[in-house]
Amino acid sequence: MFRHVIPPARFYSQVPNDLIRHPRLNSDAFRLLSWQLSLPADKHESLSATAERAGIKPKAFQRAKQQLKDEGYFHEWKEQGPGGLWRTRQLVSNVPLTAEEVAQLSEAAPVEPAPTAPEPAAGERTVGEPKDPSVGRHPEETPGVNTSNPPPPDQADTEARQLVAALRELDPRLCVPRGMLRQLAALAAQWLRLGHTPEAVRDGIRRGLPAVGESIHRPGGLVRYLLREVPPVEARPEPPRVALMRECTGEHTQPRLFRPVADEGLCPDCRQDRARATQTEATARPATGVRAAVRGAAAARAAMRGGAGHDQVVYPAS
Repeated sequence: MFRHVIPPARFYSQVPNDLIRHPRLNSDAFRLLSWQLSLPADKHESLSATAERAGIKPKAFQRAKQQLKDEGYFHEWKEQGPGGLWRTRQLVSNVPLTAEEVAQLSEAAPVEPAPTAPEPAAGERTVGEPKDPSVGRHPEETPGVNTSNPPPPDQADTEARQLVAALRELDPRLCVPRGMLRQLAALAAQWLRLGHTPEAVRDGIRRGLPAVGESIHRPGGLVRYLLREVPPVEARPEPPRVALMRECTGEHTQPRLFRPVADEGLCPDCRQDRARATQTEATARPATGVRAAVRGAAAARAAMRGGAGHDQVVYPAS
């Protein structure tokens, strides 16, 4: 095959050959990643917006996005910025990145300031007439809810706080700054609300930790990265049918398995055969008694007739 290539003088992107020839990335995944890598450094565009511009359908986008995640070219997490606002941050790279590498990059990434409301210009009056302060007076309307007893905290929030507070027991390297505990607890609570157990959350963190002996430079960022996306709850597999079956104790040429209803040891065929045999025996028993009675009556009559012949008196003829 011949190839004719003219190197572009401008408006081009350098893409590694390993990425172009990647065996587990389909065309949509490669197009999304190469499109993102071609954007200017100051251009912030979400992956979904890129897919919309590229004409990729929603199902194909989800499949391509998952492939990029699995191969380490795309990472996504949630974090709480200034002002307490939650936002989703995304990272794409032209080489696969590990969880710890992404955590270091996320810590070093600049944080955008939260939007603030513009201050009113000097001399401007607010809309409405001034009112007297309400300090020391009863409220004009009775609130519709009981404000004396606040609602109890959510069970998921309580368990999440306990889980995050015990991260060092999970691994001594997870010395998380106190300022990040609230953020990590909110992420762990999302796992619990979707049906995961606390042990499943700990397993998710444990599987993403570096090998024993390796240092963790930013444990808070690493845990945040590991909890950023909640996986689906795995359904418990049903036991195989053969595990619920039992071998019949009846007489068979080969062993026969059956699924018992209660604690019976015979298969349905053997139970039916035994029921027929019992019924036949019960039906035959009265007939045998009748035949014995008939034979007994006949023997009695014969004995009576025989006994009368011996005891009969014969008179001589006159």
